[in-house]
Amino acid sequence: MTPFAIAGIQMHVSALHSNVEAMRHRLEILMARFPWTQMALFSELAPYGPLDQFAQPFPNEALTQFQEDAKRFGIWLIPGSMFEKLPDGRIFNTSVVINPEGEIVAKYSKMFPFKPYEQGISSGTDFCVFDVPDVGRFGLSICYDIWFPETTRQLTSQGVEVLLHPVLTGTTDREAEIAIARATAAQFQCYVIDVNGLAAGGVGRSLVVDPTATVLHQSAGQEDMFPIEIDLDLVRRQRETGLKGLGQVLKSFRDREAEFSVYDRQSGVDSYLKTLGPLETPKKGSMAGVGVTDPRTALAQEVPDSAARYAVPGIKGMTGTE
Repeated sequence: MTPFAIAGIQMHVSALHSNVEAMRHRLEILMARFPWTQMALFSELAPYGPLDQFAQPFPNEALTQFQEDAKRFGIWLIPGSMFEKLPDGRIFNTSVVINPEGEIVAKYSKMFPFKPYEQGISSGTDFCVFDVPDVGRFGLSICYDIWFPETTRQLTSQGVEVLLHPVLTGTTDREAEIAIARATAAQFQCYVIDVNGLAAGGVGRSLVVDPTATVLHQSAGQEDMFPIEIDLDLVRRQRETGLKGLGQVLKSFRDREAEFSVYDRQSGVDSYLKTLGPLETPKKGSMAGVGVTDPRTALAQEVPDSAARYAVPGIKGMTGTE
């Protein structure tokens, strides 16, 4: 058994003033109640809330304080994320990983800002993988990133065994996000530690999922601290023998015959996606997508000659009438 204790902290987040001291106070409580905790994870944008007008340069005073806390308690600390303002004016949604010595050992900027709602937020392009000595390999993604399985595929292909996933979900799609967290754990045979906030920080319902897609803990809609001891040997065993002795999905992906041409932007396989409208916030009374629900209809508008009109993109010798 390779045990490691990770605590999620689900707390109220204010949009209009700093939450840093409140976070530090909860760390004090966490470590007094559960001194065996080895890593603590807060929700997305917990320190300064969801408004990018409070974007901070990196490094900053809050990060210094969190570094002091990590060293004082001897824990790994991921203090959610905060909007990072670069000298050139760009803003990223960025998280850091602080080790028990108080050092920032990794940094990650959200790859998929929640557009069109998070306009003006730039997209990160670098993945975050880090090792906890004598324990295992961890990866970090933020909120909407998990909706794109390619992000977790990249991490787990590099050996990530635990996906740390701070979120800020205060919308009606939290139920779908919970389902995605469970599916991610099963698809990639990893732990998923999904921490949401409250108030301006989300609707709560944080959860911890093991590599069998079993929910080890799910919070409700109130403040919660939930230290969970995970076992990395369970990940390693299941990746060899399959989920509950069944699907060996990582090895099956490794040994695949198929190549996925959709990832080649020049292949033309994604031509249907180009028929979709712009990435923008819906307007009142919008009729977008009404009457253009059939991909064949949308594609036909892009292809002028009748012979090509019925071709199914990416499938040689096949047409939409066969």
